[in-house]
Amino acid sequence: MITVILHMLNEDPVVGELEKLPAATDTLVYIHHPRRRDGKILPYIESNVTVAAWPITRLSFFEILPDEQEDDLDNDVRE
Repeated sequence: MITVILHMLNEDPVVGELEKLPAATDTLVYIHHPRRRDGKILPYIESNVTVAAWPITRLSFFEILPDEQEDDLDNDVRE
């Protein structure tokens, strides 16, 4: 799964996992285990929800977070 932070218009960011990145033709993005950045449940979603869908038109942008395997890699950066 790909961990992302969704930044929506006039909303707080939502963290969750995607099975795959949305295609250019997709109208919805399906997020597994949606939560706030601090890990708490979203107040407008039931606590037992495991997958939620947001319209792509509501998104300002999203960030793709590195997975744990990438964190372990030694990345050299030119300065």
